[in-house]
Amino acid sequence: MKKLTAILLIACTAALLLAGCGTAETTPINIAALQGPTGMGIVTLMGEEFASKYNITIESAPDAVTGKLINGELDIAAVPINLASVLYNKTEGNIVMIAVNTLGVLYVLEDGDTVNSMADLAGKTLYATGQGSTPEYMLAYLLEKSGLTESVTVEYLTEHSELAALMASGEVKLGMLPEPNVSATLAKNSNLRVALDLTEEWNKVAGVEPVQGCIVVRKDYFEENETAVRLFLKEYNAAVNYTNANHAETAALMEQYGILASAAIAEQAIEKCNIVCYRDEQMRTVAEAMLQVLYDANPESVGGAMPGDDFYYSEAEE
Repeated sequence: MKKLTAILLIACTAALLLAGCGTAETTPINIAALQGPTGMGIVTLMGEEFASKYNITIESAPDAVTGKLINGELDIAAVPINLASVLYNKTEGNIVMIAVNTLGVLYVLEDGDTVNSMADLAGKTLYATGQGSTPEYMLAYLLEKSGLTESVTVEYLTEHSELAALMASGEVKLGMLPEPNVSATLAKNSNLRVALDLTEEWNKVAGVEPVQGCIVVRKDYFEENETAVRLFLKEYNAAVNYTNANHAETAALMEQYGILASAAIAEQAIEKCNIVCYRDEQMRTVAEAMLQVLYDANPESVGGAMPGDDFYYSEAEE
């Protein structure tokens, strides 16, 4: 409780620091976060004490966010990094990235002991999720760099939960899943093991951190509500730090608000979810490098073109 009070004090301090810097926000910011890692860092901002500032909804898939961002129903959203670039291009620059919030969370699980390297995937069928999003493009890149594009059959399922259930039951023996589905699935089937950490495999061939999620804001909203957005960013940063330092307390909140189904699984998964709040130059450095890798592999994965300088918000330039 003392630690939760501390985060509220940080929020109040941020508000005082920003007082007078622009037009005050009179209605809550409409924010969407996703179930899983991209939503986990925001959980301490979902309490009643923040309700006057933030109207936060939890969505199960990025597609539920896309249209609402474009039509103005949402002001801020947590999305896969490639989708952020796609939306930037689709809206002709009306999407701005304000933070990187999730690094690599992908793992290959196996019921057996035949896969201990990328090369061991040759000739196998790998079940996966995340088609049309960052996981698909990351996997395709890793297979291509490993010379496995033609020798690995990838079967995509729509939902993480669907693949997790099939692996937990033993129907699927080899699959790629993100955390926290990995922890949940391992808990249900003791025959499963982590065969490959795809963050490690990515670092071997890509030379950049595997960025998977980010926070974006509509540019038109930001220009009219800069003070409120900057305050949110500071409070979100404090929330991420609190989540990473207080697993048990925040895991309970994740279950309460529907970000994860189980507090026990959330507590196990937090440290493996690589939840961060990279801002300013650190954000741009890792995000731009990741988008360049995705663009080089498949330009359409980022919307056909790399985003311009106006895609990256920097408080340092204020």
